Amino acid sequence: MDKPRRRSVEPIYSMCVQPAFIIGTKNADGSANFAPITWISVTHEQGDGYLLVISMSGSKATKQNVLRTGMFSANLVSTDMLPLMDYFGAHHAWKGKKDQMEYAVSRGEALDVPVLEQSRWVYECEVSRQVETGDSITFFCPIRNIQMDERLTCVDPFDVDLTVLDPVIYSGKYHSLGKLLGSIGDYL
Repeated sequence: MDKPRRRSVEPIYSMCVQPAFIIGTKNADGSANFAPITWISVTHEQGDGYLLVISMSGSKATKQNVLRTGMFSANLVSTDMLPLMDYFGAHHAWKGKKDQMEYAVSRGEALDVPVLEQSRWVYECEVSRQVETGDSITFFCPIRNIQMDERLTCVDPFDVDLTVLDPVIYSGKYHSLGKLLGSIGDYL
């Protein structure tokens, strides 16, 4: 196999491949607020537990709502949701309701958080701890419930067919998945 040819560049590029989520929180008046966030991952906790890890910067209403309530929904963005993601990203809660585009909202099943009906995978999360770095806060959150598309038939925790979810992958631009390549151990 040929070695890839690379060149060194200044560390100004942010090519971190990230799933796109729309975060659902409640405003102080109880209304739903949604904002796109892509700085999301998971980390392992004791036992079989996982924590959703999410970083938010600036003074956005979503960040303030999470600080106030300690909970949120993370709604995975599928490619058909891109117009909604762009809409939420371009319209800020500080400027009024985000009601110029049609979308359906329900309440989480485990937590009192707004959930987007269109999302095929939803995490309902509570904050257990947070770390500040500059104007960013990274929240570590036990996942209290997962709502998944009924078309998924997972046989174990790692058996999630992302092609069913059709997620948007963000790296400064929007991307989608091409195809399922196999499982762990298929290439041994």
